[in-house]
Amino acid sequence: MLSNKVKYAIKAMVHLARKYGQGPVLIADLAEQERLPKKFLELILLELRNGGMLESKKGKGGGYSLNRTPDLISVGNVMRVVDGPLAPLPCVSQTAYKRCDECVDEVACGLRMVMKKVRDETASILDGTSLQDVIALEDAAVRTAQGAMYHI
Repeated sequence: MLSNKVKYAIKAMVHLARKYGQGPVLIADLAEQERLPKKFLELILLELRNGGMLESKKGKGGGYSLNRTPDLISVGNVMRVVDGPLAPLPCVSQTAYKRCDECVDEVACGLRMVMKKVRDETASILDGTSLQDVIALEDAAVRTAQGAMYHI
């Protein structure tokens, strides 16, 4: 299950992706429009900035903005910056590998084999989905819903 922290991070990043090229977005505006807790959002955006995904500007006209185009930022990268590795077990992590303490035979461990498949499929989907893709999915869902309303 996604933590609120990563869920809020993705929502914030998609919001900033929609505003890409329009200048920095104030935390207060982002929090209000996305219904996110402002204090928690401040910490999340700071992590994303420190993780190299955002730029920030202080003072008048300040706020946060993406530091590259939305098509170059994957959901998987956002998740890793905020919550760490995607792997369900440390023994299948590509970025934070650690052998399980109780493991007798890592090569023949069925649980490890299954969790490696889970990690691979999860990473494939999340790393293959950019912020721009999320926007496209949202926009398509809105168009479909609007079309359905006209056919009632």
